[in-house]
Amino acid sequence: MLKSARTKIIKSTLLAAALLSPVSVWAHAILVKSQPAKDETVAASPKQIDLWFNDPVKSEYKALAVIDSQGKRVDNHDADLSLTDGSNLHASVHDLVPGTYTVRYRVVSQDTHIVTGKFEFTVKP
Repeated sequence: MLKSARTKIIKSTLLAAALLSPVSVWAHAILVKSQPAKDETVAASPKQIDLWFNDPVKSEYKALAVIDSQGKRVDNHDADLSLTDGSNLHASVHDLVPGTYTVRYRVVSQDTHIVTGKFEFTVKP
């Protein structure tokens, strides 16, 4: 009976340790902030478009494009991750004339899933 009680204690301890141990979870990157923000109206052309994700993203296969209302790409094709913040993707843009612009992005999460999205912002005169 002593061996049975010891086995129960060991099993209970192992179960408790497994349930209470932190588990590393790989999740898809989620866009949490942008500058300009989604649906924002800005008074002047931004010099750069910035996107921030909830987690760092991989540097491979990243893309960020800014497209005007006629379907013309108006960014400088220089999408890159910040050197100090792996969750910040940015690209510079030409001087934007008043109008509505679509930002399209694609990144690879740490869990290797591809995340894509888009949003609009407007430049007012």
